[in-house]
Amino acid sequence: MQAILGLIFHFFGGFASGSFYIPYKKVKGWAWESYWIVGGLFSWLIVPPLAAFLTVPNFSEIISSTNGNILWLTYFFGILWGIGGLTYGLGVRYLGVSLGSSIILGLCMVLGSILPSIYFDFFPQAGKDTFTMFLHTDWGRMVLLGLLVCVLGIVICGKAGMMKEKEMKTGITDPHGMEVKTEFKFGLGLFVGIVSGVLSACFNFGIEAGKPMADAANTIWKAANPAETGNFLFQNNVTYIIVLWGGLTTNFIWCMVLNARNKTFGDYTNAATPLLKNYIFSALAGTTWFLQFFFYGMGESKMGNGASSWILHMAFIILIANIWGLVLKEWKGVSRKTLITVLAGILTIIISVLIVGYGNSIKG
Repeated sequence: MQAILGLIFHFFGGFASGSFYIPYKKVKGWAWESYWIVGGLFSWLIVPPLAAFLTVPNFSEIISSTNGNILWLTYFFGILWGIGGLTYGLGVRYLGVSLGSSIILGLCMVLGSILPSIYFDFFPQAGKDTFTMFLHTDWGRMVLLGLLVCVLGIVICGKAGMMKEKEMKTGITDPHGMEVKTEFKFGLGLFVGIVSGVLSACFNFGIEAGKPMADAANTIWKAANPAETGNFLFQNNVTYIIVLWGGLTTNFIWCMVLNARNKTFGDYTNAATPLLKNYIFSALAGTTWFLQFFFYGMGESKMGNGASSWILHMAFIILIANIWGLVLKEWKGVSRKTLITVLAGILTIIISVLIVGYGNSIKG
């Protein structure tokens, strides 16, 4: 039952991440950097502490009493993750939503799940899943099998993307579903995608670095609820605050640079645009984006700390991104063979989710 609940929570998180850009389609007359940072202020500055305030008792005291080195390392990984997020946009620009998301999030999934488990082989910590555990337990091998199947699904989606490159005659959409001129450049997009995938994995590293804060929240909650046998559902909400400050730093600096370069500071007060609607839809997009990690934390609390949660989270995002690629008609005009190929990739990723979910269900 715990594994099923974890699977459901991770699906909600993946759906939020794969869908957050839809409200941005309603923003009119603003440059990308303007609506991105307005949404980002909600994603990284406003909503995270609000969520922590509503769910984690004494969250500010937990942060203030945490060792400075832990806070700095958590924040630093957030900065690197923020750079990965910015280059994600370039990767999607040159590869398309489906292929770009598959490559970038696939790398993020593999690195974010495997590297921490290898680290804990050398520096063991209670409650942490190690790579050795994956290799020497039935549930661990099942989770690794799910990871490999998901990678296979990513490769299939990548193959479909290369087939599309040869056939494509229509425009594509950017990360927010906006119609743009086709700039499909596989070599450049692949390079940017690799950089983005490596740095985007740093979010999971940030969660691991800030785990003492989540543990403190969990301890306080258990003391107040001695009858509960599980872990605190919202323990990660305090850690997110610090990680997302790092992401805010990177994105804020870059968006201000773009505002200055493109002379778009006037967007925020331009009465010729529907200002109220633009702010509302940007806020909605930013809040939806944060919900991915809100539900991720809930899923992790049900599945335990380890690679499984990260694999499921990434797999669901990849799955939803590919489905949106179809809904947004990104594959319009391609051959039946190419369409069947991308659908096969999506089906393979769904199978990988079921395998990882099963692996967690037999963990004991």
